[in-house]
Amino acid sequence: MKERQQISVNAEGFDLANPPDGFTDDPFPFYDALLRDAPVLPQPDGSLLICRHADLDRIYRDTTLFSSDKKKVFAPKYGAGSPLFEHHTTSLVFSDPPLHTRVRKIMTSALTPRAISQMEPGLIATVDHLLDKMADRDEVDLIEDFAASIPIQIIGNLLDVPMAERGPLRDWSLAILGALEPVLSAEQLAAGHRAVEEFKAYLSGLIARRRASPGDIETDVLTRLIRGEGAEGSLSEVELIQNCIFILNAGHETTTNLIGNGLALLHDYPEQKQRLLEAPELIKPAIEEMLRFRSPNQLGNRETTAEVEIGGCRVPAGANLHLVIGAANRDPEVFENPEVFDIARSPNRHLAFAGGPHVCVGLTLARLEGRIAIERFLRRFPDYRLLPGRVPGGRIRFRGYAALPAGLR
Repeated sequence: MKERQQISVNAEGFDLANPPDGFTDDPFPFYDALLRDAPVLPQPDGSLLICRHADLDRIYRDTTLFSSDKKKVFAPKYGAGSPLFEHHTTSLVFSDPPLHTRVRKIMTSALTPRAISQMEPGLIATVDHLLDKMADRDEVDLIEDFAASIPIQIIGNLLDVPMAERGPLRDWSLAILGALEPVLSAEQLAAGHRAVEEFKAYLSGLIARRRASPGDIETDVLTRLIRGEGAEGSLSEVELIQNCIFILNAGHETTTNLIGNGLALLHDYPEQKQRLLEAPELIKPAIEEMLRFRSPNQLGNRETTAEVEIGGCRVPAGANLHLVIGAANRDPEVFENPEVFDIARSPNRHLAFAGGPHVCVGLTLARLEGRIAIERFLRRFPDYRLLPGRVPGGRIRFRGYAALPAGLR
């Protein structure tokens, strides 16, 4: 792997709201410099960047000192009472107990190992159908034609969204999650608000239909959410709608990025690709290394509830913390040669799925989707090659590709 340029980072020189040139396209040398020189870095707006693995691990586990509630942060960003504010302050990821506890119990009761294992045949059929559609083409887009299509279908199946109604889901998801970027244009903000409103209107109708005709309580997550299965008490209509949006968004963006990033990494590190072709049993540790090396979600957030010390720095109550997952997953205190992509890396204590009570509720499903998609793609197209014209996702919080043109033979 080529040597990274050593970048000088200090409290005055790095601002997440106004990042230096090159950061969005390739943040990793900046992460390395932050870990080396400023692992706890105050920002001009009073927030802090937190980069060390140990600090993130501690913060994820302590829900008393570190809150996931973002009303204070999101009110000025989106406008109190706005569509994006309502969504992001009601969904699972940005909530504290008791809402978080109630919703998570319902979701985990539906995403049991048995339920996920029952999804595997449908997932294999979905992947094979996409591979069949690509087989006769000289050039494909591994995002549009493959990676982005898989989670939409799987999460659509999970909520039993009719196939003919799934078309807008991806665009809604991209617009809503895009509004989590540190800085937004007026156009991005408007698109996010519009997507929430359109998504809510669609789900209101879908929920009404499901109330009138419930699905299989064992497999239909929407029916379980409506009935409050697995938790004490049911969800309000707002909580129900916003957490359906959350399920679709969270399951779509990150899994798309896992699959796309994974195929790009195997192409860019051909010795690792050949290693996997020769030893297919390495697919599980390979997925973990893809999650570490190019984490689909690069940033998380918490807010301090009291004065606390982090990495030797006194942090006041009410401070917004940017948890730099992409940096923590390169921490040399935890990972030997962290800049090396090694599909057999063990142990691999990455934080791509966060941790503690807020650890990703769909991590088992995401791993299954990534494993089956990449395993079966390699089996069908072992000689694939990426073509000129890659389009990075252009985001700071979520890392992936908007387009990934490839030849399959």
